[in-house]
Amino acid sequence: MKFWASYLTSALLAPLVVAVPKAPWVLDRARGHGRRALGASIEKRAHFPREACDVKSALDIEAPKENLWAELSEPEAVSVVEWLFAQPDLNLTTAEDAGSWDNTLLLVELMHPNKTDALAYLDGTAGAPTRYVHAVISHQASEDPYYQDILVGPLPIVNGTTHWEPLEYPFTRKSQGRVRNLDADADTLFDKWVHNVSATISDITLDMWNATALGLDNDTLSIWGIDPVYQDDDRILRWDAFWSIPRGIFDTGSIMPMGLYFMSDVTGRDASKWSVEGWYHNGVFYETTEEFRAAYWNGDVEKLGGNWDGAWSSTDQQGTIPPLDTTSPPVAVAPQGSRYSVDDQRRYVEWMGWSFYIGFNRDTGMSLHDIRYKGQRILYELGLQEALAHYAGSDPIQSHVGYLDSYYGFGPFAFELLKGYDCPAYATYLNSSFYVTETSRTHLNSICLFEVNNDYPIARHSSTHYVTATKNVNFVVRSISTIGNYDYMFSYSFFMDGSIAVEVRASGYIQAAFYAKNEDYGFHIHDQLSGSMHDHVLNFKADFDILGTNNTVEIMSQVPHTTTYPWSKGKMFNTMKLNRSFILNEDESRFNWSANSQSQVLVVNRDEKNKFGENRGYRILPYTGAAHLTVQNSSVLQNSANWANHDIMVSQRKDTEPRSVHKYNNQDTKNPPVDFNKFFDGENLNQTDLVVWLNLGMHHVPHTGDLPTTVFTTAHSGVQFMPSNYFEVSPNVETVNMVRINYSDGKTTDVVTFGSFDDTCELSYEPTFPDFWEYKGDVVVRKFPYNPNDPYYEATGI
Repeated sequence: MKFWASYLTSALLAPLVVAVPKAPWVLDRARGHGRRALGASIEKRAHFPREACDVKSALDIEAPKENLWAELSEPEAVSVVEWLFAQPDLNLTTAEDAGSWDNTLLLVELMHPNKTDALAYLDGTAGAPTRYVHAVISHQASEDPYYQDILVGPLPIVNGTTHWEPLEYPFTRKSQGRVRNLDADADTLFDKWVHNVSATISDITLDMWNATALGLDNDTLSIWGIDPVYQDDDRILRWDAFWSIPRGIFDTGSIMPMGLYFMSDVTGRDASKWSVEGWYHNGVFYETTEEFRAAYWNGDVEKLGGNWDGAWSSTDQQGTIPPLDTTSPPVAVAPQGSRYSVDDQRRYVEWMGWSFYIGFNRDTGMSLHDIRYKGQRILYELGLQEALAHYAGSDPIQSHVGYLDSYYGFGPFAFELLKGYDCPAYATYLNSSFYVTETSRTHLNSICLFEVNNDYPIARHSSTHYVTATKNVNFVVRSISTIGNYDYMFSYSFFMDGSIAVEVRASGYIQAAFYAKNEDYGFHIHDQLSGSMHDHVLNFKADFDILGTNNTVEIMSQVPHTTTYPWSKGKMFNTMKLNRSFILNEDESRFNWSANSQSQVLVVNRDEKNKFGENRGYRILPYTGAAHLTVQNSSVLQNSANWANHDIMVSQRKDTEPRSVHKYNNQDTKNPPVDFNKFFDGENLNQTDLVVWLNLGMHHVPHTGDLPTTVFTTAHSGVQFMPSNYFEVSPNVETVNMVRINYSDGKTTDVVTFGSFDDTCELSYEPTFPDFWEYKGDVVVRKFPYNPNDPYYEATGI
């Protein structure tokens, strides 16, 4: 007999494609802000008997309901795009033909239904909610360009019935779904502008570094700057910096600052009215180009050299190979194949009593919905909302950067996973799709599902007569999005004791600062390089439904206590006790994790008690670090990221407050489309439908160990949801994957394995070492104009 690991490689039918250089739509992100420049670079399970050592992929299963959070079907997307282009009032131009003064269609995706309608369908009291489409238009045929969210429907498209209207209700700012577009000219005038400015000092850059940035193919410098642009009342200001262009294949651009910066006033769309507002170099600010030129050629500017790539910035193997490292490391296998079930069309998963649907969208990538354990809903929704990287430094670039990454989107950058590295080779792999420039793009194998046996038991105990242990097997759903220089790994893990873990890890190249005058903001880590201090804060939505939608947050704290007891004969006794309280309204619902982790945060149903009279619920607890933003009242972000100021925030759930942010919050930081502070207006939180907004993150001061790249092992943050008085005993005792060994007088007297698998099989290694030549990238399907006889417009690798 043999056993081997197996995997399911496709969730959507797609043609085979050949890996080629990065797709043009990815390369397009290299224009404009620095993040773009770097952006180039998913009661017990039914028993299915199996033969011993019979290896199978994930078991096929039919979801009990349709997935209300899945992507649009191909016919739906095609019909919506065609209909929108036929609307004269939208005046749309295809992306191929559009210039900076044309209106374009940026997004077409399913509008998630309101929770009230979704629950009625999921719980069998109503039919499926009517489907609508969320679309985004970039209106650029105007002196005042703007983005607009619109609602299109109902589906299916029927001429005379289908209509569009501004989408306004999910946002705190009521402006017909509109927000100004500060990037309307990013791909044209900004490129010309910065290179024209650079040309005025090209003799200096040649003299200082023997390098230029003139917008030519042979440039050796690039120019990019702050994000968001600085919004000073009615003025739009930007700082840009010079960076050396990588000379090899490695994505090292973010660690190559040259230490020279200039500020521009780019208010309005008429570039002839833009102006250079000053230069900065080595701690000195120069008001004009003429002042900087004069100082340089008079010898008053110190030449500090620059940063250039080399072996030190390569991620390839280098240095002395550790002993025995060329022999194979341990490899994980699934001896009898997958022990979970998947409906890959509806993105529905079941494992050991757990079940959930996987959603996917452009802004935030993967999310989980209708999460149940033993048939009881624990969470209606769990998923990322936003990721912030806020920098600080002595120079004007690091001081003005506060990336809000949903602007770029986690969906488009959730690339194909590396089997055997990002996830076990035996995992089940699903595809993800998203809309861009009249095409639907599919990233193959971008979500993975797998079981893993941890390196420690979930429970054990030993005594003088026996030892017992239970295997700690859990189920993981994972995706990785590469946003500019950082790769974010998102993992949702489900455990046999009824707990859930949410984790994020970060790797990739840091965004570094030039070392001059930066001692208070980072370590000196290479020749002219400083590690630029920054905070990563990632906001997650956890919509708990503990035994119904009416829940309350309880705070239970262990506090020092001095008291007397009947047995202490009047003497004071120093000890501790529990203080319990409930968060009753939104005036008291934003807070941080307690010092010394002395307080427990629990989501309970006060109307559902166990047989001992305790509230049944789930506890929320951080592990491996959690963080909120260090900066207070950020000059860069203003009101665009008020969700980042605390660790935990609880609000009354509303259909009008589905997300804590809007992807275009960076376009109007003072008055953003979604101001999270406006969620909190004193409303009742006692036994009502509530949402917990949680922040994960890391306070990062890069050191030499972050070269060439930051590592997942330490750039790691997570939170757990664990049952609290929810079950009578921990459900991990239900698994048969445990052992009890009885012994006496130094001899084993009994071994009990409870019916767990104990056969012996021959191992086949082939599936555990995948063929990396099969890595494909993405598949592109043109939606407009659409030819059903030849739908595959192009196939491009990432």
